[in-house]
Amino acid sequence: MRKLFPLSLAAVTLALAACGSSSSSTTPTPAEPPPPASIATAQALHASPDAPPVIISFNGVPQPSETDFREGTRVLNLTAGDVEIQVDGVLPGGNATVIGPVTVPFEEDTFYRVIAVNDVANVEPIILEEPETDVPTGIVRLRVLHAALMAPEVDVYLTSPGADLTASAPVGTFEFRGDLGPAEVTAGDYQIRVTVAGDPAAVAFDSGTVTLDAGSNLLVAAVENTTTGASPISLVVMPAEQVDAFTLHDINTPADVRVVHASPDAPPVDVVVNDDFGAPLVVSLSFPDFTDFVSVPPDTYNVKVAPAGTQNAVIDADLELEAAIRYSVLAVNTLGAGIEALIATDDPRRVSTAAKVRIIHGSPAAGNVDIYVTAVGSDINAESPVIADVPFKANTGFLSLAEGDYDVIVTPTGSKTPAIGPATISLANGGIYTAVARDATGGGTPLGLILLDDFNP
Repeated sequence: MRKLFPLSLAAVTLALAACGSSSSSTTPTPAEPPPPASIATAQALHASPDAPPVIISFNGVPQPSETDFREGTRVLNLTAGDVEIQVDGVLPGGNATVIGPVTVPFEEDTFYRVIAVNDVANVEPIILEEPETDVPTGIVRLRVLHAALMAPEVDVYLTSPGADLTASAPVGTFEFRGDLGPAEVTAGDYQIRVTVAGDPAAVAFDSGTVTLDAGSNLLVAAVENTTTGASPISLVVMPAEQVDAFTLHDINTPADVRVVHASPDAPPVDVVVNDDFGAPLVVSLSFPDFTDFVSVPPDTYNVKVAPAGTQNAVIDADLELEAAIRYSVLAVNTLGAGIEALIATDDPRRVSTAAKVRIIHGSPAAGNVDIYVTAVGSDINAESPVIADVPFKANTGFLSLAEGDYDVIVTPTGSKTPAIGPATISLANGGIYTAVARDATGGGTPLGLILLDDFNP
């Protein structure tokens, strides 16, 4: 801003004399505003299937929240020029840089998508760019990327719903890291199918009917399927608009369900779906046993739990099961208090840099508890609980722990006297571990654990 310095009295007198009796004055010329900054826009996507959540930074400024697998950032406005990109993995012992910092020239009026691909040991960025232009009326703009490390070369078909693939041409053939576009198509209903390259009968992914909305600018990235079902891939759709990325699963993707008998004084039970007592889903499951996961079509099911061989249901619940989600259904509580179903969703994605550990409080006799996870042999009098004041039926969710051996100790809330443990556990990076706190057979103490997942490989 231009500074206005005070004038001397003599200068003012001379100025007035020169102007006679006129009352006019000279107005300083305002400074020219600085030219507007040249802007580029950018977005980032986490597509490394075994990598932990990451923190993505542009020019040293981290995004405000962690980005997990199949998640993307919102669109960012950046000053055009050299842009520094860095990706840090969130690890149990502290963050570690997995990409960069790498400097990339970003041009004005250009839209960049930065995708972290490959397994965590070889994670690398793919940078896609396109001009920053409006999507024409009635049109959808698409960019397609093969980001699934384990998938072979594929053909991608975008057709009207139900079209015969043998009479259709693929929109592109891709190997890992290959991309197509940006391409523009008329908005409407489509079916996306991915096949082994050259073989339209070998369908690896089928979206069913999907609606592509006019005005959208979409990145569609094929990534490893880390949920349920036989399809090797899922499609992550990341809009260029300020909305979250979402995942398209194969149309035949099931829900997975397992049952855990955690009611300490209940007899062996049958689990019956939709009143089919002639063919129970589970037959004569005893405390504290559990089943393997069973795949079922996504739907709402009526589930009854009854003493084995009877139709006297002690649990009668409607369960809405969604595609691509695993569920653990636990029969908890005592007969006197009323047995009930406790539902926990499971996360089968394995992370190479940490073990995933979860504890479910299924012991009606324990009351609220503190949970300690310590080095083997540690004195918990010198430790704070990992999670404090955990009530009956609570679920800690999966916690990330470094590979190694630990003691797990459960105490009544506020006490240092163990109710469970110390139980020594060995954890491996990439492992998934669930422990359910339970009563003794018949109820009460001594308390114990039902060990699931990689505790019982």
